[in-house]
Formats: sequence, C-alpha cells, structure tokens
Amino acid sequence: MSFADLKSRRQSKSSKSYVSVLSGPVAAVPIQSSPQASTVQHDVLLDTGVLYPQLPSLLEIRKTDHSGRGLWTRQHFKSGSNILSIDPHVFVLSNQYLDSHCSSCAKAASTSPLMRCSVCGTLRYCNSSCQKVDWSLHKPECSALQRWANTAPSAELGVPNDAVRCLGRILWEMKSKGLNSGWSKELQAMQSHKVTLQQSASVEAHTHLAHSVVRYLGLTAPSDLEAYGIMSAGDLVNVISRFITNTFALTSPSLTPIGATVSPLVALTNHSCLPNAVVVFPRSGKTKVKEPVMHIIALRDIEAGEEVSMAYIDTTLPKAERQKALTETYNFTCQCPLCKQTADIIDPREAVLCPKSCGGSCPVPTEDNPVSQCSACKAAISDPHAVIDAVRIGQEALDKATRLQSSDPDRAKHLTTHMIPILVPAGLPPSSHPLLALLKFHQSLLLSAFSEHLSQDLLDESIRTATKHAAGLSAVLDQGHPVRGVALAELGKLLAVDEPSPSSPPQATSFPPSGPTRLKIAYETLLNARDELLVGFGRENEGGEVGREVRESVAALEKELGVWTSGVRNALEHGQVRASE
Repeated sequence: MSFADLKSRRQSKSSKSYVSVLSGPVAAVPIQSSPQASTVQHDVLLDTGVLYPQLPSLLEIRKTDHSGRGLWTRQHFKSGSNILSIDPHVFVLSNQYLDSHCSSCAKAASTSPLMRCSVCGTLRYCNSSCQKVDWSLHKPECSALQRWANTAPSAELGVPNDAVRCLGRILWEMKSKGLNSGWSKELQAMQSHKVTLQQSASVEAHTHLAHSVVRYLGLTAPSDLEAYGIMSAGDLVNVISRFITNTFALTSPSLTPIGATVSPLVALTNHSCLPNAVVVFPRSGKTKVKEPVMHIIALRDIEAGEEVSMAYIDTTLPKAERQKALTETYNFTCQCPLCKQTADIIDPREAVLCPKSCGGSCPVPTEDNPVSQCSACKAAISDPHAVIDAVRIGQEALDKATRLQSSDPDRAKHLTTHMIPILVPAGLPPSSHPLLALLKFHQSLLLSAFSEHLSQDLLDESIRTATKHAAGLSAVLDQGHPVRGVALAELGKLLAVDEPSPSSPPQATSFPPSGPTRLKIAYETLLNARDELLVGFGRENEGGEVGREVRESVAALEKELGVWTSGVRNALEHGQVRASE
C-alpha cells in the first residue's frame, strides 16, 4: 500500500475529485496542531535553536493559540515570489516510476536510457554522478531491497511500496546522522496524531505498514528498533503517524504525483482552503541545483507579518467534502474564509445555473434543503430532485470510472462520455462538483487514447473537454494557481496540434475552429498560460519546466502564424498583379 493509498484509506468515504490526477494540486499533507491560516494575536515567536538551519531570515516560526506552529513572513512577498526553496530531508519514487525516473534527482528519462543499480536491480539513475550522490542513502536500502525481493511471495510484490521505502530511508539516515542531530530532531518535532491514528478506521493499514517497515529493515527482535530511537510500540506508532501526516506528494514539473517526500520545515506551513502559497517542484533549470527542490511560491501578494498558508487537500471539492477530508485525515475543522462563507454567497463548486438564464446561479439543492433559487432573479429550480439525482449519479459514475481506469479504460471512458451530457442539462456549470472532476478525468482518458493515427473527432473532443475544464478551474482557483496554469498549457498545446483532417475551407464559427483561427486561439491560450505559470511556479524559476516549454511553443506559433500571414499577403499581391495584366 503506497503513501497515496494510505491517505485515501482515511478519506475513503469522501467524494473524490480528480483535478489533480495529471496536474495537481499538489495537495500537501503536513499538519501542525490544528492548522489554519491565521492572523490571530497571542502569537509567540519560537526560538528554533539548532533546528531548521535552512529557514531564511525573511521567515520566522510562530506559535499561536489558534493554529499551533506556523511560518510567518518578515517582509512583503509579491505574487510569484519564491518564499522558500529547500532540499527535502528524503524522497522516494512511487513504484510505477522507478524505471522511468532517476532515484537521485527525480528527473524523467530522456532519449538516453537510465542506468540500473547493478546490485539490487531496482533503482535507476541518470548517470554515475547521480548514483554516487545517492549512494549514502541507497547503500543500506540496496541490501534491504534484495532481502525483500528474495522473500516476496510473487514478483509483483518484489518491491516494497513508496511508504515503506521512504520510512526506511528516514530511519537509516536518522541512525547514520545520530538521533540527537538537528536533522533527526526536526523529524522528531513533527506533529504526531497517534491517538486519532489508533482510533481511525484504517488502523489495520497502518499496522501493516509498521510490520512492513520492520521487515524491510531486516529486524528480528524488538530491541533491534532501539538503534533507530524506537523504544516501544508507541514510539513506532508515532513514527508512522508523523510520516502519514507530514508527507508531501513529490510531483513532476507538470504536477503529476510521482512519489513521496518529507520536509519538516515545509511541514510547519498551516492549511487554508484559500491559500496564499503553494508547494511545487518546478525544476528551475539551474544546472548547479541538486533536484528535487521544494519551492513555496506566493500565489498572491503577502504582507509582512502575515502567515503563509497552503492547501492540504483538493480545494475544488465542495465544503462538506473538504471538511470531511480534513477532519478524518488531519483531525481539525477548517475555519478559513472559504469555509466560513455565508449561505447567501453561492460557491461555484456547488452551484446550478439560473433556470431563467439571467446570468445568476443557484445553490445545488440537497435532500435536506431541496428549495433552491437564483441569487440574482430569485427564480426557483422547478425540479430540484432531478438535479439531486444527477449529482448523485455523477458521483457514482466518477467513482466507478476511477476503479476501472487501469483495468478497463475503454469502459471508464464510456462512463464519463455518457455522464457529462447528463450533468450539463441538469444545469451544472463546469466549476460544479462532480462535473469539474469528470471533465478532468474524461480529458485524461481522451489523451491516453492519442496515437499516431489521431482522428480529428478525438482531437476536437479533447479540446472541447479541456476548454470546459479550464473554465471550471478559473471559477474556483485564484489566477496564477499552478493547476490553472498547467490546464491552460495543456489546452494551448492541444489547440496547436496539427489537425489530421482540417475543414476545407477552414471553419471559424464552430468550436474548435479550424485553420489559422485555431492557431490564433492556441497562441493566446499559451500566452495566458505563460502568465499564470510565472506565478504558480515562480517568476525566478521562469514558470518552471512547463513555463519554459510553453515559451518555446509560443515562439514556434509566432513563426507559424507569421508564415501563414506572409503567404496570404503574397497570394493577394499575386492576384492583384494578375488582375492588372
């Protein structure tokens, strides 16, 4: 069971959103006490002593009655500023990415194949330099991987999951550096929710994880754990709890989750459903930087003396689902401005379009409160139970399609294809759940069907779906959020794909249009994506790897549009010459 599986077990009864399946949000999972973005007074500046040497002078750690420990600014940060860049204490790749990514720098394989560890045969590296950098961590791991494979019941279980391997690296490094080292003490200072962990429905999974870690370390007696600072079963539960509640998803530059990583300093950042910052791994492109590097980026201007906040969960979910996920996984009730929003303000995450098409919206009706009217013209939804049924069926279809994604993708696509046309006539806008999640999921299924024999219909359907998805995200996420930026980049790239069977003559009235009009929309979309990526992944980072790719695409489109414009001009001039003869 992987790190992601452990999280989902604790949220298994919550409705799922798949906005972040391919791009994000980089839903971080740290927690400190009962974290909330807060401006509450009665805060105490903490003396960190020898801990957190990577804490920059522009930040400080405070403890408040309301939020516990958190990161606070000492100066003004503009949107797109890099608040903190830090090497994580440890990271590992998820099993499915062990063959395609370097286990030292987390870079995806390029045209050159990765070199495999000749001893364990499990980890791969860019080159001997990456392998050498990783050796101090991989040396004990290498033997453990061999031992695990030799005792595994089948080849499919021959490699432990990312949670087991990450905990192994943490414990080996703590033993190597010393239990009293600053590095180890930072890990020991992370918040533990041992009591709630023992009472949770997923206690069996956590117990299994603990046993797997002991087996992975090759320990045969309880006393063997003392070398890792684990003196009792309670200490072992604390280790598991700290890991689960403070581990971040390691993501690719385009926000695809590819592993797990731990940073005690970044884990001090508290939660808000309206965060002013985000954690990303943009890959800055600086050659001397050892990747992966965690970056906390300001999503909006942050004043001096303001708390830095991030989102622990997917904030595109409705309030009830967000609150449930936070309570079950992190043991607190969110009191951020979005969660405290009054009922007279319609949240686009749970909205229905006005039945009179006045431009206003209605709250999604529920069984407890089926009466719903437009906030602008007061027109009531005539058949609220039809909307309730559509939302319920949509959620069921999303859950079922998710289960089928790996085993039967064609059937999963069949479900999303037929479900979206049911939710749209029910009045749900693209921002409303579960339509937004279905749009993103449907888009990912369509993209997975691309091949050398791409059809015009498949390309056009992908563009229409990506357009609706981007529009939905724009209604629920702040401008500059990296998820928005990546979605716009994906849309722009789709619009720029060479059409397999373009209309002749080019059509400009239908969507997506064909010919030069399509290229112009692609160009404008990519420009907008570039602006958002510069915020979400950091201006200093040039919008990360995705931002640099978009910049290259924009330059290529400028040339292509220039050639087309020049060709039209030449044709017109040639026609005028012939007419004058």
